[in-house]
Amino acid sequence: MISRSLGPEFGGSIGLIFAFANAVAVAMYVVGFAETTVDLLKEYASLMVDEINDIRIIGCITVVLLLGISVAGMEWEAKAQIVLLVILLVAIVNMFVGTAISPTEDKKSKGFFGYETKVFMENFKPDFRDGETFFSVFAVFFPAATGILAGANISGDLRDAQDAIPKGTLLAILITGVTYLAVALCVAGTVVRDATGNTTDLITPGVPCNGSAVVACELGYNFSSCATEPCKFGLMNNFQVMTMVSGFGPLITAGTFSATLSSALASLVSAPKVFQALCKDNIYKALHFFAKGYGKNNEPIRGYVLTFIISVAFILIGNLNTIAPIISNFFLASYALINFSCFHASYAKSPGWRPAYKYYNMWLSLLGALLCCVVMFVINWWAALLTYGIEILLYIYVTVKKPDVNWGSSTQAVTFVSAVSNALSLASVEDHVKNFRPQILALTGPARVRPALLDLAHSITKNYGLCLSCEVLVGPRSEIQQEMNTVIEKNQQWLNKTKRKVFYAAVACGSFRDGAESLLQASGLGRMKPNTLMIGFKRNWRTAEAEAVQSYVGILHDAFDFDYGTVVLRINQGLDVSHLIDAEEEMLKAAKEQQALDNEMIPNEGRAKGLFRKSRNSSQQVLTTRVSVCGPPPPQVAKMNERLVEASGQFKKKQPKGTIDVWWLFDDGGLTLLIPYILTTRKKWKDSKLRIFIAGQLGQSEIDKEEMKTLLHKFRIKCSDITVIDDIHVKPHNDRLKKLEDIIEPFRLHEGSKGRDHAEGMQKEYPWKITDAELSSFEEKTNLQVRLNELLHEYSKSANLIVVSMPIARKGSISDFLYMAWLDILTKDLPPTLLIRGNHKSVLTFYS
Repeated sequence: MISRSLGPEFGGSIGLIFAFANAVAVAMYVVGFAETTVDLLKEYASLMVDEINDIRIIGCITVVLLLGISVAGMEWEAKAQIVLLVILLVAIVNMFVGTAISPTEDKKSKGFFGYETKVFMENFKPDFRDGETFFSVFAVFFPAATGILAGANISGDLRDAQDAIPKGTLLAILITGVTYLAVALCVAGTVVRDATGNTTDLITPGVPCNGSAVVACELGYNFSSCATEPCKFGLMNNFQVMTMVSGFGPLITAGTFSATLSSALASLVSAPKVFQALCKDNIYKALHFFAKGYGKNNEPIRGYVLTFIISVAFILIGNLNTIAPIISNFFLASYALINFSCFHASYAKSPGWRPAYKYYNMWLSLLGALLCCVVMFVINWWAALLTYGIEILLYIYVTVKKPDVNWGSSTQAVTFVSAVSNALSLASVEDHVKNFRPQILALTGPARVRPALLDLAHSITKNYGLCLSCEVLVGPRSEIQQEMNTVIEKNQQWLNKTKRKVFYAAVACGSFRDGAESLLQASGLGRMKPNTLMIGFKRNWRTAEAEAVQSYVGILHDAFDFDYGTVVLRINQGLDVSHLIDAEEEMLKAAKEQQALDNEMIPNEGRAKGLFRKSRNSSQQVLTTRVSVCGPPPPQVAKMNERLVEASGQFKKKQPKGTIDVWWLFDDGGLTLLIPYILTTRKKWKDSKLRIFIAGQLGQSEIDKEEMKTLLHKFRIKCSDITVIDDIHVKPHNDRLKKLEDIIEPFRLHEGSKGRDHAEGMQKEYPWKITDAELSSFEEKTNLQVRLNELLHEYSKSANLIVVSMPIARKGSISDFLYMAWLDILTKDLPPTLLIRGNHKSVLTFYS
């Protein structure tokens, strides 16, 4: 119940302690039985060795017999319990009848005077002796009430546990409570606390009669000597007082045997079943050995053996008053968590928590949990601390291991309620530059095919903001809906497995741009909404269809229209590793098919038999066919793939000592400066120093540098160096301009060399092509991108990461292919490069 309510962390830790407590309880009840037996042996002078060793011997023999009954199955255990119950009921009735019978002189000398108001009033007040307190006595008595949950412990064997447990538990509490109180009150009203057992200790005139036996004096007996000498009889001294009070003493002994053996048997059955349930959940991998059951009732034989070993170990202590406080702590801890799990499930307001019990109240559950915790510390503070210490260690172990289970615990429900509450609270808070966080929508496609893009986005947002990995599935929604559900589940599982704290979202649309537009508009919740688009550079823009290029550039335009900051990542080796993943999955699939075919073979001295004789050839043929399709690649391709794999994981590992070079060329609100600063605060990037490059005017480099230094100081951003580039507008080298011309040549219209009508016709037919007029109008800006690439090669060729202010393409004036050429030539043959452009909203502030 605790596991399913509070989760495996709480359930696993307390379940182990609860099972152990039940195992120790077996020892306590068996030792109680053995003590009664040894008292009988003492009475008849028939001890085998000595008192303590006889308890150990009798206890071990008894637990072996009980184990035999338990292993035989629940039917035998139930029959044994019925027999023991009948004996116990007869013994209890016998005790009540005995208190109403007039006492003999022998019984009076042992402190039994029948019902007397004076005796009851004297016993009503507490009289703790030998350093005992209320709670030390409570610790010994408490385990007598732990059997109330015996029915819940074997709930798996009940026909209708939901109906039986509440009724059975409440009836157990009522009957047990009334019986315990009745026995205590009847004995307290008939027996004095101290008696000598000597029939000659009568009142003698002139001899003082006082001390703890004032009432006995009034009834004609002088037990004053008990104040100075130890006495063997009376409530405080005689543990077999009920035998003396009863009508027929041997029946009480039989009842004692019945009570102790019944409780021991219940605990011996409970402990293995609780332990088996815990092991089946596989929370603690090392204990899964004990999950196996045997027979039609799935009996936990291995659990019985373990419980037997634990109980024997504690039986060897041989002292009931030593064992009882040990399990009191364990049981109290268990009951505290049972109560708290009920409260927590109610507090979480989970629709799935629907208690059927009419009088259930969550605050009563909380009060019960607090009382258990308080009593634990009052009984024995160091034992309570030790118990909680063990629980915490077990809890931490399960938390670290993260078992792959989902039980819909109330912890999940509370997390959900808190998240909704916090999101609503956040929605009422106005934006402030101080609280700006980069919340990234990363268009990664399937989460695992562009890991470098995802890892960099994750590094920027970790502990700072939100990161969404998004994919657009292109096609009719009715056709790809099923595929989308599978893709979402598969990619979210991969993100969880690889411990990337990233959300995953997918949409189905007729075009990639429409899907991206939907994500840009609808992603997020309240203030938890992306404000920065991150996308990979389109390396194949020169070979892609015009529509695909227009869609890519259109997404960047859409991002600016929706007030998003924009980040474009380029890595020379590329970002897409989908072909490698497909090849790997193909190989795994082939291996599984081969394994399945191999398993169909029937072993017969190393050869297949009958129809399956050719199975191995078939499986080898399957694997060979698959391998021939997907590998091995030529050496050159293999080397490229190796570089791609290495590049795709570079942001997942710690970065080498180096720099992050920031080319802050335009004031975009500060996003170009904030993102690299955030990266330097990460463990993986702590060895990368920040270097700032800015554009300046000729002859004013020092002034520009000082101004930038002052600005960074106000922003509280540290950097290792500031470089002012005052020759940024110098015309680039002809060979680099030639490279750009070669890049854009296939996309030029060359309308200037054609007639007017022909030129107009071509413009209508190819509206996406680069015109001569456009090239002429934007010659300066085109040259700037080429010049920047030269400067990046000169200053930042060895940087771990380059961050550059991204040039903007004005919609309708710059063609998509010319803009892609700008981005291409700007970032060509460089280390990993981030092109960043903010939406001109300030993200940096001067004040804390």
